[in-house]
Amino acid sequence: MANNKGKRRTFGAVRKLPSGRFQARYPGPDGIMRPAPETFGSAAAADDWLAEKQTEIRHGQWIDPDAGAVNFAEYAKKWIDERELAATTEELYRRLLRLHLLPTFGGMDLDEIHPPLVRTWRAERKKTTGATTVAKSYRLLKAIMETAVDDELIRRNPCRIKGAGKESASERPVATVAQVDEVAEAMGRRWRLMVYLAAYGPARPEEQAALRRPDVSLEPLGVWVRSAEPELTTGRRVQGDTKSDAGKRFITLPAFMEKDVRRHLAWYAEKDPQGLLFVGEKGKPFRRSTFGRKWRKARVRVGLPEGFRFYDLRHTGHTLSTQSGATLKDTMVRAGQSSEKAALIYQHSNLVRQQEVAGGIDARVRDERQKAAGQSGSEEPSGTDLARDA
Repeated sequence: MANNKGKRRTFGAVRKLPSGRFQARYPGPDGIMRPAPETFGSAAAADDWLAEKQTEIRHGQWIDPDAGAVNFAEYAKKWIDERELAATTEELYRRLLRLHLLPTFGGMDLDEIHPPLVRTWRAERKKTTGATTVAKSYRLLKAIMETAVDDELIRRNPCRIKGAGKESASERPVATVAQVDEVAEAMGRRWRLMVYLAAYGPARPEEQAALRRPDVSLEPLGVWVRSAEPELTTGRRVQGDTKSDAGKRFITLPAFMEKDVRRHLAWYAEKDPQGLLFVGEKGKPFRRSTFGRKWRKARVRVGLPEGFRFYDLRHTGHTLSTQSGATLKDTMVRAGQSSEKAALIYQHSNLVRQQEVAGGIDARVRDERQKAAGQSGSEEPSGTDLARDA
């Protein structure tokens, strides 16, 4: 096909413009003539560009240049809508999109987002936002644009910064047995078991929020984690699955926790046979904000490091499990963690092995408490009779 004013060629056409530069045009697979997005300094350069376009069409790699004229904001919101995401994940993605992606890319089309722009955006975000948030935002942007590549709206993903999506979180602190006991006392008797389940289970906060009476076993001692009820920033609790399939598990508890479990069932759990295990003083599901205030006061009172999260109690359980001779698989089973790579090499950890691990934790905690009692002359807090609070 040829242009009447240009030189005839086997593919496309080139013509010299009044400016002295050269314009190239070519027929797409749909037969529509399309101009190059830029002009060229020589006819040879225009010919080279046409040759590249012809090769793309022959190999089925050609993308309609108008296909990428899709607004990023609309595409990204639809991208989230079309995925079956956990409520907390969807909330996170929409927040990252609203706060960190749309202010820069929201008014652009997909094909207007290029690697230099992504690099500039990331550099500017790092100046004003935490590195972890920037990494999460970059991963979301990269995932959205990768889908745009799959949809043949753009040819290549503009997110090409090596390692930009990795989070390098600092090592979390580990509370000692004495600190766990102190913070459990500071939290009050209603929340005492929750502290111990976090440290010696170890159970995630959203897993504990979903626990009900039938999930508690006294023989063998432990709790069944079957679901999770995370609280969104709106305050609404959502019922859902555990973080992964490995999250559905039976957590065998150390023997020293039996009295705490029995007392909590008798004093604080909802009385209904299907009632929640943990509720607030008014008998309602506990709120993250209310519990968070109690936690911060208890943390300060005990002297735990600033920023020590309730979630960090899980690291105490991991540490004690390892010190008690648990294998990596044993620890993964207790914590409800999963890894495809690990699944190929780790050995199975059954209930008997989990009881052995719980027994090891029990022995270490009792030993630490005896050492502390010998120094202060006090008795271990979990083995004493506690008067029920009003």
